[in-house]
Amino acid sequence: MDDKQPPSGSRQRIDKWLFFARVAKSRSLAQERVAAGHVSVNGQKVRQPSHQVKVGDRLDIAMPERDLVLVVKLPGERRGPYQEARLLYEDLTPPPEKKPFSPSEPGVRAPGAGRPTKKERRALDDLRGEPDWSAD
Repeated sequence: MDDKQPPSGSRQRIDKWLFFARVAKSRSLAQERVAAGHVSVNGQKVRQPSHQVKVGDRLDIAMPERDLVLVVKLPGERRGPYQEARLLYEDLTPPPEKKPFSPSEPGVRAPGAGRPTKKERRALDDLRGEPDWSAD
């Protein structure tokens, strides 16, 4: 065995680990995310997809929806189902923030409620401050 190479399984390329942990849909996308600077290992930005991660490393990953904070528990061997991938990391991601209600957002009707009645539509128009076209 080569002296320069760590024992198999103790370290793994970050792009492979992200793919095996199901953080990225493909290894190519994992490489792009790392190369773009969206991944930090133990607080330091990593731009090389070949960077080696080991058990105990903390990964901060900037995702489009929210940022993930993961601690590596195991190196991956294959891209398996979600239940298997969950065993590769400990998720320290804080819960998402609750967005305050904004009256400018469109109203949401309960599924199966159907169309609003004429009375409900008039109440919505009054709430929105829309003109009453029937009053001539």
